[in-house]
Amino acid sequence: MIIKSRNRFWRLNLINCIYQLTSPGKINLKFENINFNNKVIVRPEYMSICHADQRYYRGKRPAKILKKKLPMALIHECSGVVLQDNSNKFLPGTKVVLIPNILAKNHDDNNKNIYENYEKGSKFRSSGVDGFMQEIIAIDNNRLVAFDYDSDCEINNYIFAITELVSVAVHSVKRFLKNISNNKNNKIAVFGDGNVGFLTALVLRKIIPDSEIIIIGRHEEKLANFSFANKIFLDSEIPKNLEFNHAFECTGNTGSYFAINNIINHINPQGTVILMGVSEEKILINTRNILEKGLKFIGCSRSGYEDFLDSVKIMQDKKISKRILNLITFGGNINSISDIHRVFDEVLHVPFKLVFKWNL
Repeated sequence: MIIKSRNRFWRLNLINCIYQLTSPGKINLKFENINFNNKVIVRPEYMSICHADQRYYRGKRPAKILKKKLPMALIHECSGVVLQDNSNKFLPGTKVVLIPNILAKNHDDNNKNIYENYEKGSKFRSSGVDGFMQEIIAIDNNRLVAFDYDSDCEINNYIFAITELVSVAVHSVKRFLKNISNNKNNKIAVFGDGNVGFLTALVLRKIIPDSEIIIIGRHEEKLANFSFANKIFLDSEIPKNLEFNHAFECTGNTGSYFAINNIINHINPQGTVILMGVSEEKILINTRNILEKGLKFIGCSRSGYEDFLDSVKIMQDKKISKRILNLITFGGNINSISDIHRVFDEVLHVPFKLVFKWNL
């Protein structure tokens, strides 16, 4: 616990409270000593629940995986406020986004050949190591990005809880631009009408404003949010003559099978396909047409520090933040473990993202 006195922060003790998932649907409190050395001490403020968190909480991962990963604190989408910085990079009170990647011990900032999120030996919070459901976080200063917000508008504050998800979209678009095969980026299809599809399309519109963006999804009510797109289709009503130069697959699970094969059927030769959807099952794809069209497939997962920097800049664009706000349902305050269970139940009925305030 830390308290503020005369503009300085003093340590009362070195014990942190960690709220761990010990088995599906069961959360217990763990007490742990804190390492303050050269760390930034951050108080989590707003959090958001990811599909991966929900799969752990509901026991939707294989028993072998659950046994290996648990006990573990959930949540990797989080914003907070700096309490104390022993590295002297951040002032107390600074609002920050927390980056869930834990860099590999042999990480080299000068090695630009491997992105930090794909580096061997790296770890990811709420996937094998404790996430952000803790009283305070002791974290390296290169795992934080500061953001500006409107202090008179709490909404503009809590949207930054989903910066991690925005950064995944930013990372995928940057990799796309670096790897496009046919030098045509003016006609792009996004398959998927969920969180990842929406944010990827939104980032594409921001970064490549002159592109024609085509959205293919399964839910009319969700597709209604894509008013910034040029064309929108239900996946059951894709025109036979539809063509595009590149595509982003943002569906995951069994939807990946249909999305990837629809992409292969409708994409122009030498197009680039960005794969972003996570599936627990193996997916059958039409490799013959991939070869005949000379397509390039790129797998994208998670993101890194530079992507977070770019995401915060994008999210501070008021037009963008207003659209992101359409994704968010506010789940209220978390004051007890029973509130944690409550929001994990509520998120099942939320069409996009649920954000809550962490008061534990």
